[in-house]
Amino acid sequence: MCSVTMRAHTTAQVIEVARGAGLPRIEWGADVHAPPGDQGHLAELRARTTEAGLAVASYGSYWRAGISSPSEMTTLVEAANALGAPRIRLWAGQIGTAQADDDVWDSAVRSLREACAVAREHSITLALEFHPNTLTDSVDSTLKLLERVDDPTLRTYWQPRLDEPVEPAVDGLRRLLPVLAGVHVFSWWPAATRLPLAQRSDLWASVTALLMGEIEPCDLMLEFVPDDDAALIPGEAQTLRALMTAGRTTLGE
Repeated sequence: MCSVTMRAHTTAQVIEVARGAGLPRIEWGADVHAPPGDQGHLAELRARTTEAGLAVASYGSYWRAGISSPSEMTTLVEAANALGAPRIRLWAGQIGTAQADDDVWDSAVRSLREACAVAREHSITLALEFHPNTLTDSVDSTLKLLERVDDPTLRTYWQPRLDEPVEPAVDGLRRLLPVLAGVHVFSWWPAATRLPLAQRSDLWASVTALLMGEIEPCDLMLEFVPDDDAALIPGEAQTLRALMTAGRTTLGE
């Protein structure tokens, strides 16, 4: 689960809900729950997560390629180490590919290469947010950016693009499988209208069936529920597990 799903709640409440919902790993967000710089808090949060029988999936940072400074990456790597996070989530700039010129691309590539070098020294991997208004606003642009950076330290997340039908969404995910680090799981339709996962079961059944067929494991991280209602998380988690089970059945396991 992504802790931003419960941004208005305490870290203790996030841990309690994740454990109660049977969600074994947490991506701790750097904006509210796990801000960088306070190593004591991060180490204590790591300990409480572990004591609850959970693991840290990743560190959800807001570092932006070509915008944030290299020194900020050093701080984030130190924070991830204290938190016990094996991976840091990054953002590919702050404008979409339709507006990005060569200078924007070149700057992002340079800064991502620098970020990879810092992360690699600490055995931490990096993953790009797959998101509008960044250089990873499409599958094509994401693959282009990863190819230009050309460092196995850097991979990508995936999430459904706004208003994209099921078939092209799943086809896009299939193309990203060789460089996929994780999936943010939520149902928005139409546009950013938040729905329960079950109301887009056609999408998520196809996604989970695809992912269950992969040899390399991939994190499926529950993110965003209708009205930010934490009481819905256990039910959403159960829906996700049912979809994963159906995906395995589809593969004949």
